[in-house]
Amino acid sequence: RPVNPGQLLVVPLRHAAYLADISDDEAHLMRVAHRMAAALSASALRSEGVNFFLADGEAAMQEVFHVHLHMIPRIRGDGFGSPSGPTTSPARGTSSIVPQANPGALSQQIPEMRRADRA
Repeated sequence: RPVNPGQLLVVPLRHAAYLADISDDEAHLMRVAHRMAAALSASALRSEGVNFFLADGEAAMQEVFHVHLHMIPRIRGDGFGSPSGPTTSPARGTSSIVPQANPGALSQQIPEMRRADRA
């Protein structure tokens, strides 16, 4: 369940349970997340900040054993998380970039970013 509209998952297409299992080529998750954060700030979606969440291992609260990076747009008072960490489990997905809630203009920018990421 998304925390806020515009929440995304960045997921390697090849299965890898843990971050250490992804290849150097697949380790571009942060570059993709960077582009998504830039698209979010240029979109009409309300966002005062962004959290990135990647749980790697059971002790780190990993529940879905396929590497995935949550990009969570934040708004003051949205009720998600605390200084000591999240209070709810982030949403799940299975594709390379998965809009998780009414993404509006952001979803129109995703295909262009995928092309740019492959270049």
